[in-house]
Amino acid sequence: MRIGFGYDSHRLVKGRKLIIGGVEIPFEKGLKGHSDADVLCHAIIDAIIGALGLGDIGRHFPDTDPKWKDAASVDLLKNIVKLARNNGLDISWVDSTVITEKPKLAPYIETMKEAISKAGITSGLINIKAKTNEGMGFIGKGEGIAAYAVCLLHKI
Repeated sequence: MRIGFGYDSHRLVKGRKLIIGGVEIPFEKGLKGHSDADVLCHAIIDAIIGALGLGDIGRHFPDTDPKWKDAASVDLLKNIVKLARNNGLDISWVDSTVITEKPKLAPYIETMKEAISKAGITSGLINIKAKTNEGMGFIGKGEGIAAYAVCLLHKI
């Protein structure tokens, strides 16, 4: 078995869609990034890559490569799940937390799990929590959103 930890954060900006966990969430701002800037998928990707011992998300999907411009992060996650399986490992469990003051994410969590399951992780093996930052820091001021994830991989 192997354990991995992932983290991601992005700035909120006007003129972008807000995509979290592969789900478009109605909001007046979206996350700035080279891809769709889905902090939850990025944190899960980094957790899996970490468990594989293969660097980080930037190594596999560099923001200097136009191929990944505006890419759906759930598709990037699908590539990393395949990478894990090609290395003889599969996902046993993913636990994650998204931190944002607004919007409230609780109504979207089950839909996020379904979207992430399309990347190859069974929805029953994913836990997603939503938290605020109690008004503190860049998240509390509504400047950005962050996510953390841990995953457990097992040999196939």
